[in-house]
Amino acid sequence: MLKITFMGAGSTVFARNVLGDCMCTPALCHAQIALYDIDAQRLQDSEIILKAINKNVNQNRAQIRTYLGEENRKEALRDATFVVNAIQVGGYEPCTVTDFEIPKKYGLRQTIADTLGIGGIMRALRTIPVMEAFARDMEEVCPHALFLNYTNPMAMLTGYMQRFTKIRTVGLCHSVQVCSEGLLKKLDMEDLLEGRMETIAGINHMAWLLDIRDRNGNDLYPEIKRRAAAKNKNEIHDDMVRFEYIKYLGYYCTESSEHNAEYNPFFIKSRYPEMIDEFHIPLDEYPRRCVNQIAGWEKEREEILNSGHITHTRSREYASYIMEAVITGIPYKIGGNVLNTGLIDNLPREACVEVPCLVDSTGIHPCHVGPLPTQLAAMNMTNINVQLLTVEAARTRDRQKIYQAVMMDPHTAAELNLRDMISMTDELILAHGDYMSMYR
Repeated sequence: MLKITFMGAGSTVFARNVLGDCMCTPALCHAQIALYDIDAQRLQDSEIILKAINKNVNQNRAQIRTYLGEENRKEALRDATFVVNAIQVGGYEPCTVTDFEIPKKYGLRQTIADTLGIGGIMRALRTIPVMEAFARDMEEVCPHALFLNYTNPMAMLTGYMQRFTKIRTVGLCHSVQVCSEGLLKKLDMEDLLEGRMETIAGINHMAWLLDIRDRNGNDLYPEIKRRAAAKNKNEIHDDMVRFEYIKYLGYYCTESSEHNAEYNPFFIKSRYPEMIDEFHIPLDEYPRRCVNQIAGWEKEREEILNSGHITHTRSREYASYIMEAVITGIPYKIGGNVLNTGLIDNLPREACVEVPCLVDSTGIHPCHVGPLPTQLAAMNMTNINVQLLTVEAARTRDRQKIYQAVMMDPHTAAELNLRDMISMTDELILAHGDYMSMYR
């Protein structure tokens, strides 16, 4: 029987989107759905909401079961066809708060801290041991399952699974499928959305819109560059960092400006504090977002649970489309995070890259892209260096590798000296307690 296991099902809104999509898909709507989490209350919330969707839009055709705690994890995974991963180890409190507050003491400011930088490194180091345990269980009870990873830091976690476990894994992000649409809308070029053709490749959160053309094959980049330069010159807006990428690197990238502001040494600089306002960079954005999301969810939870009126329409998340393509054999194209098996010629083979992939009944088939423009490969490499060292640190439990990953981070290295990098790292490892005990 088709079985979909959702790890981190307490991420209720995201579980509702992905699994609601599955229940709206004829090839998937009869699935057995296993919800796994370590938080009993959030798991119960998800169960109530998903059972309501199953009743309201799926005529109760899916079978939904819950599995609480590590002692039930193996049963949640047993005989799974697909495993969706959306865990957040340590949550907002204590771990996310710690990842922001301790670096701030050293003068290191962040915006999101979930993908790169000291925050991304710490998040990977506490998450990879948990995913190691997932992989061991899966190798025993569902060795042929396809693992769909949505958890950040995407490249580090997905790359670890692909290189050091036997589990078929693809990493999925939300930013690829909305990249060019968002860009054209911001530049008042919506009339060119229909029929457009594009190529996107690079690494997660820094994949590049390499080519974009209208339905007739005309290159849209000359007009994009003209409008982006004018917009950055004439107004303050929320995508100024990426428009600077267009100006100086020649290309737009997939993930938001608040993310990309901390992936390089150019914008968040204590020596030039005026740049924060000049480029509209939202420091401490992720903690602020978490507080708002937690408060918003409490209100939404009460409204949903009290009314019982829950419905769903299929979203643009890749997960259900991948599952559908595997089950039906009808091909589907995605932007996936996969190991660089000669796909991007001027990035390392060990890197986890984000490239066009075709999905069919035999799985994920990445497409060869060729070399990136040199400046784009160079930008990607500053991030890949950190990613590879962090994965090595997690695999070997070698604290020296953690220090080296921090040293290679472009934003951290631009702000701190070596002594402070080491002290900050030590303080973070200690503050994270049991989450980081394996690195002491």
